[in-house]
Amino acid sequence: MPDIFQGDFSQRDEEIKKLLHIGECFDLLRRRFAIGGRQAVFYAVDGFLRGDVAEKIMEFFYSVSSEEMPQDFAGFLQHQIPYMDIIKLKDQEAFIHAVLSGMSCLLVEGYSEILALDMREYPSRSVDEPDKDKVLRGSRDGFIESLIPNIALIRRRIRDVNLIFSLENIGRSSRTDLAICYMKGRVKEDVLKLVKERLQSIDVDSLTMNQESLAESIFQKGWLNPFPKFKYTERPDTTAACLLEGSIVILCDNSSAAMIIPSSLFDIIEDANDYYFPPVTGTYLRLSRMVINVVAIFLTPLFILLLEHSEWVPASLDFILIKDAVNIPPMIQLLILEVAIDGLRMAAVNTPGILNTPLSIVAGIVFGDYTVNSGWFNSEIMLYMAFVAVANYTQSNMELGYAIKFLRIQLLILTGLFGLWGFVAGTLVILITPLLNRTLTGRNYLYPLIPFNGIQLMQRFFRISLHRYEKLHHR
Repeated sequence: MPDIFQGDFSQRDEEIKKLLHIGECFDLLRRRFAIGGRQAVFYAVDGFLRGDVAEKIMEFFYSVSSEEMPQDFAGFLQHQIPYMDIIKLKDQEAFIHAVLSGMSCLLVEGYSEILALDMREYPSRSVDEPDKDKVLRGSRDGFIESLIPNIALIRRRIRDVNLIFSLENIGRSSRTDLAICYMKGRVKEDVLKLVKERLQSIDVDSLTMNQESLAESIFQKGWLNPFPKFKYTERPDTTAACLLEGSIVILCDNSSAAMIIPSSLFDIIEDANDYYFPPVTGTYLRLSRMVINVVAIFLTPLFILLLEHSEWVPASLDFILIKDAVNIPPMIQLLILEVAIDGLRMAAVNTPGILNTPLSIVAGIVFGDYTVNSGWFNSEIMLYMAFVAVANYTQSNMELGYAIKFLRIQLLILTGLFGLWGFVAGTLVILITPLLNRTLTGRNYLYPLIPFNGIQLMQRFFRISLHRYEKLHHR
């Protein structure tokens, strides 16, 4: 492959044209002009170029006279480049990455080096509050799909020189930018070294699905276990809090979520709302969310078990049993509704906004009234499944919600097929599944329960004041 850093100006310009397929790609720009009597050429991507900044730069270069042009590149760099972010490129790979990431590259006659001028502007949306990570009180900004604005949102909250952002590129074709964020002096160095080694050893063509592709490349085993391996958040305040606690955060370009490492089950369950209210209120919200999630796992399987052994139900609770005729076995009804709820959820995602409300009304009428009157479902089963469906939205992590759903379904099937022994076996599976899971660093997924850390475990259940938390954290 010819070297674009060798030869005279015209030869190098022709090689760059061939390298970038200029003429075939209409969005790749090549603009020839003169700086102080010397030929020069700009290479840029149209969609990333800020027109007003480029116009100012061109005006500056046009104003340079031939007497002001230095003979050496160092003098040109020092005296004839306006104030802006610049990078001196030394090889062809660096040139390709600079152009395709949106920087404008400048080739000047008589200089062997190529300059990359950062006057790019990525298409992006505003930093509105994330739909999934809403809070009842607190800041309303959220991450977007551009890396630099996301870093700025964190810098705004942590004004400390020990906050480090390290850049990596992943993917032979995509060359996706990743930022490894950590607090120097608070992060565990062995964990940081492990994360960097994992990232640098990734050999993929592209991160097609952004952080999901990255997660599967970093953690290549144990994906049959439904529990999430990482904590994700679209909130800068949550990310900043995790960084101050010593966690590592990975920001991926083209993704609006931050990946937090390492994360245990108790870390994933935590929610930003717990910290935006006084300790008593925060503790109530946290404990109620945990209890609801546990009830969501056992409610329908326990109902099936009590239907098979109605003699266990005291007379005062006899109303929980089915009174009407049962045309379809209760276990089959519950399994159908488990799938139907996901079908309604997917339909809501893919329905145009203007039709969302009418569709919800129709679905509520059909599944809530007509299905019971037709004899397909019993009203008691509809009630319990309605609670389960709502309970899935009490925590923000969607992966954890599906993990709870899968555990409930296997417990439901085992209970329906084998009765009490199936319920016991399914419960053991529920207890063993998180035990078999591991974080990226190999730490137990149930820390601080296993290995036991009493102070940390109490903080996971009870929200203490932030002043006391900082004293305990830095002790």
